[in-house]
Amino acid sequence: MLNIILTGSSGAMGKCLVEMIEESSDMQISAGVDRSINDQYSFPQFTSFTDEVKGDVIIDFSHFSVVPALLDFSEKSGIPAVICTTGLTEDIITRIDDVSKKTALFRSGNMSLGINLLIDLVKKAASVLQGSFDMEIIEKHHNKKVDAPSGTAKMIANAMKEAVESDPRFVYGRSGNEAKREQNEIGIHAVRGGTIVGEHDVIFAGIDEVIEIKHTAASKKVFAQGALEAARFMAGRTPGLYDMNDIL
Repeated sequence: MLNIILTGSSGAMGKCLVEMIEESSDMQISAGVDRSINDQYSFPQFTSFTDEVKGDVIIDFSHFSVVPALLDFSEKSGIPAVICTTGLTEDIITRIDDVSKKTALFRSGNMSLGINLLIDLVKKAASVLQGSFDMEIIEKHHNKKVDAPSGTAKMIANAMKEAVESDPRFVYGRSGNEAKREQNEIGIHAVRGGTIVGEHDVIFAGIDEVIEIKHTAASKKVFAQGALEAARFMAGRTPGLYDMNDIL
């Protein structure tokens, strides 16, 4: 039985993971870490990382401000971590790289298999269409999402940038009277509203033709399922930094 330490256990994704883990036959939650305690949970809960927090793998769907403490705990305990939180700063990403030399870490801006397939398709399209098609990304999420653009939109944009020979500039939204689009740009636009789980639309606009590659998440379960697969994959791994490509 795989013992999961769930950070962000009282959040929306945390609650989804609790339900899915309770239905699984090969894992259980050994501890939850969240600033809020949920009285409905039967597993031990903590408001911070202490020596009492025990488990085989950490799954993190918290807030980016919690990740540094998680990394300190993972480094000290040697427990592998699946970091699903987005909005990470450059300092935190650098810290992840450092800790991964001592402890196995998994990081992805999106845990969906479909999104990672979309990224592969987008890289191919960007490579073929570069120079003659304008490239834009539109991402939509619920009105409680705190970071913008989404971590997934950044993943897509970086994949497109790597696939082309030029060095395109990221433009985040457009406004004003002098906002004409330049050729060597990748536009990134964020929409927030209602209960949208997650939509990412990549547009390649050429002369008299438009190609769109789109992914829509109907529920949070697609991200939770990916996190559980990553946790199974990470159990017992040697130190290093892993991502969805290692699972695929």
